[in-house]
Amino acid sequence: MKRPDEHIWSLFRRHLQQTLTYWSVFFSVGLCVAFLGPTILDLRCQTQCTLQQITWVFFSQQFFLLVGSSVGGLFSKTLLSSLSALFTSTLIISLIFTIIPLCHHVILLSIAMGVAGKAMGVIDTIGNLQLVKLYQKDSAVFLQALHFFIGLGALVSPLVVDPFLADDSCVLSANWTANSSSPDLEHLRNTLAGHGAALHNTSQYPLYTDGVVVTRVSYAFWIMAIMNLPVPTAVLALVFHERLVSCSRSSPPLLDKELDSSTSAKDDVQGHGGVFDCCRPEILRGQPATFFVIHALGGAIVFITDGIIGSYAGFVYTYAVSPPLLMGHKTAGCLDSVFWASVTAGRLSFIFLSYKYTAPLLLSICLVGVILVHSLLLIFYTSHVFLFIGTCVLGLCISSVFPSMLAFTEDILDYKGSATTVLVTSASTGEMMLQLLVGSVIQSKGSYSFLLCTTITSCIGFFLFLLLLYTHCVHSNHQPDSSRCVDLKEQPNSGGS
Repeated sequence: MKRPDEHIWSLFRRHLQQTLTYWSVFFSVGLCVAFLGPTILDLRCQTQCTLQQITWVFFSQQFFLLVGSSVGGLFSKTLLSSLSALFTSTLIISLIFTIIPLCHHVILLSIAMGVAGKAMGVIDTIGNLQLVKLYQKDSAVFLQALHFFIGLGALVSPLVVDPFLADDSCVLSANWTANSSSPDLEHLRNTLAGHGAALHNTSQYPLYTDGVVVTRVSYAFWIMAIMNLPVPTAVLALVFHERLVSCSRSSPPLLDKELDSSTSAKDDVQGHGGVFDCCRPEILRGQPATFFVIHALGGAIVFITDGIIGSYAGFVYTYAVSPPLLMGHKTAGCLDSVFWASVTAGRLSFIFLSYKYTAPLLLSICLVGVILVHSLLLIFYTSHVFLFIGTCVLGLCISSVFPSMLAFTEDILDYKGSATTVLVTSASTGEMMLQLLVGSVIQSKGSYSFLLCTTITSCIGFFLFLLLLYTHCVHSNHQPDSSRCVDLKEQPNSGGS
């Protein structure tokens, strides 16, 4: 019997090209996720619209990302359809990067961002599904790496964009003079990151909408379009590697019934499809009620944790510059970067931790850590230093919840249901809805309610996780051929050929 690390490396070498391709498409998602916040003011200048109008571009991207996540599973019935959807989606992202500088009206820009959001959602669902199909019970390590590449793309994107951002007003009005004042653009960009509140707060900034546009942000989008082009190329190369298309008449395309055993093994996981695929009669037949409850609990947990990520990233700046902290704009602007850097670092570290420890143990530590950090942030709410420390630790703790929960839920259900699609869709919904909820609460109750909301939701998430562990024990009693109730001490990936 192979040792766990040898087993993991053996699997990785066997599926090297497939795994690297799926990781690369998530780098595309990261590029697309992170550019909108820093460039929103320059895009406002380009479209010559008001701040209230441009913030709806955020909603367009988030809403259609949710739509893409929901329907992405429909393209995963066969390997060919999955790779075709990935190729189309990654190519669309490059095309969107190219045409964004040509969108001179906010409606056109919203449509473009909606198309990009749908492509991102499709990639999110299919990428997770394909890795689960490839590695099944050994998927935890590779899912951690997959989500690390989103963080990597999200770190690279602002670095590409930053040199091309306007340092002053990028729409020069006819009555503009050298003495004309403009708001602190860095402060305004960070405020707009929490777009749930931005719709109510931006009327105080009198920026020009008519005049000469002097923004240079187009170059950043064209650079990212070129950076992203190798990704659809890698997907296309994988299609040929899997012999799913023909280059000549002498070698016809493989039919489903002619697939070799290795290709068939990749598609032997049934039931992955739309978000409601777990409710199909043929899937539910013979399954206990806990089958559906596990889907619901897993979705609820990632709804909360991804919602916390989106809310914290969106509103930590607003919290920091408000009383009682009253942190400087430039210092507070670093908090968001610290948070995303710690999320990325956390996902990198959990790649190694996930094959030494079980997913339930990692989830327990992470969810308890999130509650403790939020509680300490509430206690030391006047400390600038602790806000930075807490932001860093929070990013490390919450970074791996989604991939660990996905691996754990699929393992409980023995890869029979559509847990991946349900969890991906729930995470996208939580990221969108909790930001709107927290933004509304901040407007009505003040900035301190920001930490109170995230603390309460993190406690609810941990309670739901405990309920999931109990449901797992009940579910395992109805499955005579399944594994026993979860053991937090058992090491994962115990080997096997």
